[in-house]
Amino acid sequence: MTEATTSQGTTQDHVGLTNTFASRRYFRKFEGIMQHMLHVAGVMKAEGTLNDREVDILTRYAVNLTHTFRALSLKYLLVGRETGRFFGSLTIDERDSGFPISEEIMTMANDAQQAANHLSGMPSEEELKDQMVQTILSERKVPTKLQFALSQRLYYEELVRGQMFWARNDPQAIWTGNISEERRSFLVHWATYDSQVNLPVIYLMELEDTGRRGLPKDERRWPEVQAHLSAQALGGLKLVTIARGFDQDFDDLHPKRLRRFHVGPMYSHAYTRQAGPLREVLAEARAPEGQDWALVWTEEELISDRVIEEKSGWFSTVEREVFALDPFGGKGADLGATRTERSIILPQRPYQVLEEKNPPGFGSVRKFVVSPNGRVLQY
Repeated sequence: MTEATTSQGTTQDHVGLTNTFASRRYFRKFEGIMQHMLHVAGVMKAEGTLNDREVDILTRYAVNLTHTFRALSLKYLLVGRETGRFFGSLTIDERDSGFPISEEIMTMANDAQQAANHLSGMPSEEELKDQMVQTILSERKVPTKLQFALSQRLYYEELVRGQMFWARNDPQAIWTGNISEERRSFLVHWATYDSQVNLPVIYLMELEDTGRRGLPKDERRWPEVQAHLSAQALGGLKLVTIARGFDQDFDDLHPKRLRRFHVGPMYSHAYTRQAGPLREVLAEARAPEGQDWALVWTEEELISDRVIEEKSGWFSTVEREVFALDPFGGKGADLGATRTERSIILPQRPYQVLEEKNPPGFGSVRKFVVSPNGRVLQY
């Protein structure tokens, strides 16, 4: 029996957290998970899996996700209480992801556009708190409606601060050096909240630029590149499809390495009902509150194997990348990547049960374990 309650108007796999305490526990759980993910990035940096620049980018997206969950927790702080108006409850995908559904992120983006207008018409935080005190003293009752008004003000203030993980986070380019006078290298990163599976997805592309102007300063190419990559940021597309399309559309941009990180699903015995071994592990672990979870993420990587020359027009040629596909990656070249790796982070007690049960398919999964004192260790 999960702590989520099915909401009207949602699909069978989408549920609303209509209970006040269940909703708050859910947000606390995710805030803790995001903090642990920052520690995972540190572990991967120490072992050389990620460099400083990559850790900085992934950390920034993790922090933005934390801000997003904090804003949503304020929006739904009074869920389940009588506030004088119906404002719904957080809807999560309990079967596929354990994350909020993408419509929540889209609604938040719309709220952000109007946040300043909302704040200008609302009493200040100090005024609302003064009114609460007066209500408690004079009417001797809980000022729920004023608490709701304050929660909404804090929600809009959080949106005004920005630095959120939006449904679409546009590409940004970082110069990483000059290979020669006519060839520069860049690291481009962008992210989306995949509406098909309700999960954050982060992309990193290393490319070489042989254009006349550096890519981010090129008023013609850079907007085209941003639009192209944003349009192709679909979890259902193979990396090789994205990279080849980019390579064909931009003759002077050469993708050398493309990575995609699928953050999630999140498993929790209290909130989700995904099938598979992890659900059984969490059920058997009977972990206390705050330790009843596991977060899986997948990294796909595509690397250019070599370059060939291709005719372009009558007298010129262009470089085209030939990408290395893993012939031993389960479905072989059908994966559309050079390498695919799954990882999982979970507290110590569920990890112990996972090791004891040793279910098929988890031998090759990288495991990061959160100790009782909060340290993250890799096994």
